[in-house]
Amino acid sequence: MKPSMQQIDNFIKKAIEEDVGPGDYTSLACISEDMRSSAQLLVKDVGVIAGIEVAQRAFELVDPEFQFEAYIKDGSAVRPGDVAFTVYANTRALLKIERVVLNTMQHMSGIATLSNQFLFEVEDLDVTVLDTRKTTPLLRFLEKWAVQLGGCSNYRFGLYDRFMIKDNHIDACGGIAPALDSVWAFRQSHQLDLPLTVEVRNLEEVWQVLECGVGKVSRLMFDNFELPLLREAVAIVGDTFETEASGGITLHNIRKVAQTGVQFISVGALTHSATHLDMSLKILPSSRKY
Repeated sequence: MKPSMQQIDNFIKKAIEEDVGPGDYTSLACISEDMRSSAQLLVKDVGVIAGIEVAQRAFELVDPEFQFEAYIKDGSAVRPGDVAFTVYANTRALLKIERVVLNTMQHMSGIATLSNQFLFEVEDLDVTVLDTRKTTPLLRFLEKWAVQLGGCSNYRFGLYDRFMIKDNHIDACGGIAPALDSVWAFRQSHQLDLPLTVEVRNLEEVWQVLECGVGKVSRLMFDNFELPLLREAVAIVGDTFETEASGGITLHNIRKVAQTGVQFISVGALTHSATHLDMSLKILPSSRKY
């Protein structure tokens, strides 16, 4: 889901406050107040770009009289030497927002790139690749947006939009049946029309959910199943529940996991293991105006 403008604005304002503090003293010391310059975003790596819309809004917030021209859209493939955009604005403003723009775009583009790589491995198969809640606190909205730009899908945005009974819930409640009964009763009493996923760790737990969860459970999530067991579990469940594989999913094994017939694969690595995409924001010396 694309974040709201208010979310983006709040993020940019807090990022500026963190980075600039009481002032960018270097720029205040050597850059005249009315100087204006052009700068360009240069891509220095192969990948999928993300965050251009955030960058455009950031420049607008520091200089409402800015001019911005994007040459590439968010979610597009890029390679070294590509220029994503050119911006013309107050020079002090450009220097103040430079690191916020770069850090955000490099991080988002890294996530979009890795998401696209995972998608590429299974794009001819009938499976949906999902992200998880393994995100950076307070940056989830940007990271999940980047996952979408890379072609994968968002799962839960928080603990509030799906019931998910995981191993800790099961162990704390004393088993699958009491955990499921308690969650279902809560769901009914609070009139919460939310889907319910149960995480299972072995075939015995699969059978337990089949015995007590029909009509209640939406999806079974197979946690760290070896491929032969995963294939067997998918066959046992059939079309009774949706099926999801999770845990230890990598670029090297996701295709084999998808070939078991599972419908969804959740991959924490999309957000917690992505490396930044290299890029730079450079002022063009010949563009300076006083």
